[in-house]
Amino acid sequence: MPDILRKPEWLRIKLDTTKDTAAVRRDLRENGLNTVCEEAKCPNLHECWSHYRTATFMILGNTCTRSCKFCAVKTGIPDAPDESEPERVALSIGKLGIRHAVITMVDRDDLDDGGAGMLAATGLAVKAANPGVTVEYLSSDMKGLESSIAVLVESAPEILGHNVETIRRLNPVIRSRSDYDRSLNFLRTAREMSETMLLKSSIMLGLGEEKSEILETLADLREAGCNLVNIGQYLQPTRKHLPVKRYWTPDEFKELRKEAMALGFDYVESGPLVRSSYHAGVHLKKLLEKRQGGGSADAGKKESTGIPAPENSERGSL
Repeated sequence: MPDILRKPEWLRIKLDTTKDTAAVRRDLRENGLNTVCEEAKCPNLHECWSHYRTATFMILGNTCTRSCKFCAVKTGIPDAPDESEPERVALSIGKLGIRHAVITMVDRDDLDDGGAGMLAATGLAVKAANPGVTVEYLSSDMKGLESSIAVLVESAPEILGHNVETIRRLNPVIRSRSDYDRSLNFLRTAREMSETMLLKSSIMLGLGEEKSEILETLADLREAGCNLVNIGQYLQPTRKHLPVKRYWTPDEFKELRKEAMALGFDYVESGPLVRSSYHAGVHLKKLLEKRQGGGSADAGKKESTGIPAPENSERGSL
C-alpha cells in the first residue's frame, strides 16, 4: 500500500455543527432525499448546512452505475426512478428557503435517456413551486446522447454543469466508463443548442497531473464553450480509493485562477476545498449582474481561498 500523504494545515476542517445542520438533515430524511454532500463525503458539508442552510440535492437514488476511483458514492444496480422525487425536492427547497438550487445525480446508464427526463422534471418542479429560485444542474455525461442533452437545455436551468474531473491522460485511470472527449462534447453540444446558457465544469487536482496538463484542460473547456470552472483539491474519501499524490498549495490555486481567467472564463473558483457547487449562488449572482451591465463578475471580489468562510459571511445568498 502506498504511503499516505499527511494532510496540510490548510485542509484541516473545523466541524462546526449548529442547529441548522440538524434542521437540514431532518428535512432531507423526512422527504426521503439524498445529497451529494453526504454520499460523496464533501468536506464543505458543515459550512453549507450550518452557515448557508443549503445542500446539493442528488436525485435518482444513491447508487451509481459507474465506479469512478475518486468517488465515494456507492456502485450497484439502482432502484427504478421515483416519479414523486421532483416534487419532494421542490418542497424541501421551499421549506429550507434555498434561493439557488443545485441538483445533481448519480450516473444512470441503465436508463434509456441517462436520467435526463428526471433531472429536467426536477428543475421544472423546483421553479414551479418556488418562484424566483434559480436552478443549477450538475449532470452526468448522459452517455453522450444529444437528445438527452437537449432535454436538459430545453428545461432552461440558469446553469448547466458537467464535470470533466481530470486531465486527458488520467481520465482512463480515474473515471469509470467516462471519456474525456465525451465530456467536452457534452458542453460543446449544449453550447450549440444555446448561445446564452451558462455552462460549468470542475477539475480536481492531486492525482498526478502536471500544471501544463491542467492549463491544457482549461483551454479545452473554454474552447467547448464553458463559462465557469471550479478547481479544487482531491481528497481520498476512503482507503479503497485512489491516494492523493500531491497537495497543491493555496498560492498555486490562486495562480491557476489567474491563468484560467486569462483564457476568457467568466468566473473561476479555485482553492483547496472548492467543489462543484462551492458558493454556486454567489457565482450566478455576480454573472447575472455582469450580463446586466453591472460590471465585471470579479468586481469587488476578494481572492478566493477555497477555505470555509466565517459564520454568516454570505448566508442567504445561496
